[in-house]
Amino acid sequence: MESYESEHTKFMRELFMQNPQLPEQQKEARAIWWDKTLDKEQRKHFKESEVPQKPYVYFSHE
Repeated sequence: MESYESEHTKFMRELFMQNPQLPEQQKEARAIWWDKTLDKEQRKHFKESEVPQKPYVYFSHE
């Protein structure tokens, strides 16, 4: 009995076979947006400059 393979899985398998450079491009793109070192001083500044928000901002009785 053959195991089930979804259309999406087949598509992804073919995509990676036709574009062997794709995994490396994915890693490069991820590094641009996500894999960053955190600047603690900058994060502290952002946290200190936050404006307090009311619990339900869309409806207020002021």
